[in-house]
Amino acid sequence: MESVMVSTQQRNKIHPHKFTLWIAIGSIIMMFAGLTSAYIVKSGQAGWHEVKTPMLFWYSTALLLTSSITIQAALRSFKHRSMATFRALLLATLVLGLAFVVIQYKGFLWLWDRGVHFEGSSGAGQFLYIIFGLHALHVLGGLVALVSLFIRQYIGRFRSYNVTPIEIMSTYWHFVDVLWIYLFVFFIWIG
Repeated sequence: MESVMVSTQQRNKIHPHKFTLWIAIGSIIMMFAGLTSAYIVKSGQAGWHEVKTPMLFWYSTALLLTSSITIQAALRSFKHRSMATFRALLLATLVLGLAFVVIQYKGFLWLWDRGVHFEGSSGAGQFLYIIFGLHALHVLGGLVALVSLFIRQYIGRFRSYNVTPIEIMSTYWHFVDVLWIYLFVFFIWIG
């Protein structure tokens, strides 16, 4: 009876890596909440210049939303032990994530060409570079984790079918997606 209770208690505990991820997500949310709050406060000051959001950011949004679908499908494929489909969907997520970063970069070049520079400007441009740039860094971190998962898949490190790393990656990737939607809508609506 006692071993049954211990086993039930162990199953109800959150995996330490998942717990760490949720702590990190909470920290990231607080950072972006602070930055968007600062944007709102600064936007009411004299000398504020608004910035038009590049159309390229709409395209990158579509790519990121699609990548969220592919990572979820990859997780489902892994759980069903359909490893060929898992690998293909993981690769698709990786390619879509890279395309997101490339289009974001081109969007920032578009802004730069229209005189929205980080230095010397007062207004939304500085916040746009900081906030979207920090988001891009979080996406790049996710891409590194995706590459790691992809490589581990091909060198046979998933023999035990441990779903935890893929669940963690999926959760993080969905978080980065939701964070982007929040930031994008924020800049369109407020900015």
